[in-house]
Amino acid sequence: MIGYQYVTLRCVPRVEREEFVNVGVVVYAQSVDFLESAHHVDEGRLRALAPDLDLGTVEDMLCTVQAVCRGDSGRGLPHLEGLGRRFGWLTAPRSTIVQPSPRHGGLCHDPALELQRLMVLLVRPGPPGSDPPVSPAEQAGGPEPAGR
Repeated sequence: MIGYQYVTLRCVPRVEREEFVNVGVVVYAQSVDFLESAHHVDEGRLRALAPDLDLGTVEDMLCTVQAVCRGDSGRGLPHLEGLGRRFGWLTAPRSTIVQPSPRHGGLCHDPALELQRLMVLLVRPGPPGSDPPVSPAEQAGGPEPAGR
Protein backbone atom coordinates (compact mmCIF):
# COMPACT_ATOMS: atom_id res chain seq x y z
CA MET A 1 0.00 0.00 0.00
CA ILE A 2 1.15 3.51 -0.83
CA GLY A 3 0.57 6.41 1.55
CA TYR A 4 -0.59 9.64 -0.05
CA GLN A 5 -1.87 13.11 0.76
CA TYR A 6 -4.39 15.12 -1.17
CA VAL A 7 -6.19 18.43 -1.26
CA THR A 8 -9.38 19.39 -2.99
CA LEU A 9 -9.20 22.55 -5.06
CA ARG A 10 -12.15 24.83 -4.41
CA CYS A 11 -13.44 27.68 -6.52
CA VAL A 12 -14.54 30.43 -4.12
CA PRO A 13 -16.09 33.13 -6.34
CA ARG A 14 -16.90 35.48 -3.46
CA VAL A 15 -14.53 34.93 -0.55
CA GLU A 16 -16.67 36.95 1.85
CA ARG A 17 -19.59 34.51 1.39
CA GLU A 18 -17.44 31.40 2.03
CA GLU A 19 -19.34 29.44 -0.65
CA PHE A 20 -17.37 27.15 -2.93
CA VAL A 21 -17.54 24.45 -5.59
CA ASN A 22 -14.93 21.70 -5.73
CA VAL A 23 -13.10 21.96 -9.06
CA GLY A 24 -10.03 19.74 -8.70
CA VAL A 25 -7.81 17.43 -6.68
CA VAL A 26 -4.04 17.30 -6.12
CA VAL A 27 -2.52 13.97 -5.00
CA TYR A 28 1.01 13.58 -3.62
CA ALA A 29 2.64 10.23 -2.83
CA GLN A 30 6.21 10.79 -1.67
CA SER A 31 7.29 7.15 -1.67
CA VAL A 32 6.63 6.76 -5.41
CA ASP A 33 7.50 10.31 -6.55
CA PHE A 34 3.95 11.11 -7.61
CA LEU A 35 2.43 14.59 -7.77
CA GLU A 36 -0.47 15.21 -10.12
CA SER A 37 -3.66 17.17 -10.31
CA ALA A 38 -6.90 16.86 -12.23
CA HIS A 39 -9.73 19.34 -12.56
CA HIS A 40 -13.20 19.84 -13.95
CA VAL A 41 -14.98 23.20 -14.13
CA ASP A 42 -18.75 22.71 -13.81
CA GLU A 43 -20.03 25.89 -15.44
CA GLY A 44 -23.62 25.40 -14.24
CA ARG A 45 -22.70 25.01 -10.58
CA LEU A 46 -20.29 27.94 -10.66
CA ARG A 47 -22.74 30.21 -12.50
CA ALA A 48 -25.33 29.43 -9.81
CA LEU A 49 -22.98 30.98 -7.23
CA ALA A 50 -21.54 33.75 -9.36
CA PRO A 51 -23.19 34.51 -12.72
CA ASP A 52 -20.44 36.97 -13.67
CA LEU A 53 -17.48 34.70 -12.74
CA ASP A 54 -14.71 34.67 -15.34
CA LEU A 55 -14.45 30.93 -16.00
CA GLY A 56 -11.36 31.47 -18.15
CA THR A 57 -9.50 32.80 -15.12
CA VAL A 58 -10.55 29.76 -13.07
CA GLU A 59 -9.39 27.42 -15.84
CA ASP A 60 -6.07 29.31 -16.11
CA MET A 61 -5.49 28.97 -12.34
CA LEU A 62 -6.19 25.23 -12.49
CA CYS A 63 -3.79 24.85 -15.43
CA THR A 64 -1.17 26.67 -13.33
CA VAL A 65 -1.64 24.02 -10.62
CA GLN A 66 -0.98 21.30 -13.20
CA ALA A 67 2.12 23.17 -14.43
CA VAL A 68 3.49 23.39 -10.87
CA CYS A 69 2.86 19.65 -10.39
CA ARG A 70 4.90 18.96 -13.54
CA GLY A 71 7.71 21.25 -12.36
CA ASP A 72 7.30 23.78 -15.16
CA SER A 73 8.97 27.13 -14.52
CA GLY A 74 8.93 30.57 -16.08
CA ARG A 75 5.90 32.71 -16.97
CA GLY A 76 5.38 33.63 -13.31
CA LEU A 77 5.53 30.05 -12.02
CA PRO A 78 7.57 29.32 -8.89
CA HIS A 79 10.84 27.43 -9.29
CA LEU A 80 10.58 24.70 -6.66
CA GLU A 81 12.87 21.68 -6.54
CA GLY A 82 11.28 18.46 -5.36
CA LEU A 83 7.71 17.22 -5.35
CA GLY A 84 7.29 17.82 -1.62
CA ARG A 85 8.11 21.51 -1.95
CA ARG A 86 5.72 21.84 -4.89
CA PHE A 87 2.95 20.13 -2.94
CA GLY A 88 3.64 22.43 0.00
CA TRP A 89 3.37 25.50 -2.23
CA LEU A 90 0.13 24.22 -3.80
CA THR A 91 -1.45 23.47 -0.42
CA ALA A 92 -0.55 26.76 1.27
CA PRO A 93 -3.66 28.71 2.31
CA ARG A 94 -4.58 31.53 -0.05
CA SER A 95 -7.35 34.04 -0.50
CA THR A 96 -7.70 33.75 -4.27
CA ILE A 97 -10.60 32.41 -6.31
CA VAL A 98 -9.08 28.89 -6.33
CA GLN A 99 -8.13 27.67 -2.84
CA PRO A 100 -6.88 24.34 -1.47
CA SER A 101 -8.80 22.46 1.19
CA PRO A 102 -7.01 21.20 4.30
CA ARG A 103 -4.74 18.21 3.60
CA HIS A 104 -6.12 14.71 3.87
CA GLY A 105 -4.36 11.36 3.66
CA GLY A 106 -4.96 7.76 2.82
CA LEU A 107 -3.56 4.53 1.41
CA CYS A 108 -3.91 3.19 -2.11
CA HIS A 109 -2.34 0.80 -4.60
CA ASP A 110 -2.00 3.31 -7.44
CA PRO A 111 -1.94 7.10 -6.88
CA ALA A 112 -3.01 7.84 -10.47
CA LEU A 113 -6.12 5.69 -10.08
CA GLU A 114 -6.74 7.23 -6.66
CA LEU A 115 -6.62 10.70 -8.21
CA GLN A 116 -9.34 9.67 -10.66
CA ARG A 117 -11.41 8.07 -7.87
CA LEU A 118 -11.16 11.23 -5.77
CA MET A 119 -12.21 13.32 -8.76
CA VAL A 120 -15.39 11.26 -9.09
CA LEU A 121 -16.01 11.28 -5.35
CA LEU A 122 -15.28 14.96 -4.65
CA VAL A 123 -15.54 16.93 -7.88
CA ARG A 124 -17.79 15.06 -10.30
CA PRO A 125 -20.40 13.48 -8.05
CA GLY A 126 -22.74 10.97 -9.62
CA PRO A 127 -26.50 11.26 -9.73
CA PRO A 128 -28.38 11.72 -6.44
CA GLY A 129 -28.61 8.47 -4.52
CA SER A 130 -25.67 6.82 -6.27
CA ASP A 131 -22.90 5.24 -4.21
CA PRO A 132 -19.46 6.87 -4.23
CA PRO A 133 -16.64 4.87 -5.83
CA VAL A 134 -14.79 2.44 -3.58
CA SER A 135 -11.01 2.33 -3.59
CA PRO A 136 -9.16 -1.00 -3.95
CA ALA A 137 -7.82 -0.45 -0.40
CA GLU A 138 -11.38 -0.24 0.92
CA GLN A 139 -12.42 -3.31 -1.09
CA ALA A 140 -9.54 -5.25 0.53
CA GLY A 141 -10.67 -4.16 4.00
CA GLY A 142 -7.94 -1.53 4.37
CA PRO A 143 -8.38 1.91 5.91
CA GLU A 144 -10.53 4.52 4.20
CA PRO A 145 -8.93 7.77 3.12
CA ALA A 146 -9.21 10.43 5.79
CA GLY A 147 -11.89 13.05 5.31
CA ARG A 148 -14.68 10.70 4.23
